[in-house]
Amino acid sequence: MKRHLLSGLVVCASLLAGCATTPQSRIEQNRAIFDQFPAEVQAKVRAGQVEVGFTEPMVRLALGNPARTFTRSTAEGNSVVWVYTKSSPSFSFGFGVGSYGGHSGVSGGVGITTGSSRYDPDEVMRVEFREGAVAGVEHVSNRN
Repeated sequence: MKRHLLSGLVVCASLLAGCATTPQSRIEQNRAIFDQFPAEVQAKVRAGQVEVGFTEPMVRLALGNPARTFTRSTAEGNSVVWVYTKSSPSFSFGFGVGSYGGHSGVSGGVGITTGSSRYDPDEVMRVEFREGAVAGVEHVSNRN
């Protein structure tokens, strides 16, 4: 039983470690793409910053994957919005031991939530793309 518990903890720790990315780790995994960016863009990506005119790969390296995306339609046309939150996916795990009628058993489980509700109180930034480039960056400060 201890071996199963230890195996479960190792799996959960691996999942958590895999989700924690930084601009530097994303750059290292995508060095060929990053090296094609102009020096001023590279500096902003390293700092985790984006600005109007950035492409999707530039934003993805600077900020990572968005928590959610949606399409916006206006008189100016359609755009795609990437939403970033201050919280990352959360994980929980548990196990139980029980017996019933002379039989015993062990159970366990892992839960994952992405916090992807329509209006997330942890939202910190929206990045709007039109025709493959950033058309707007919206920073959310204090929501009350």
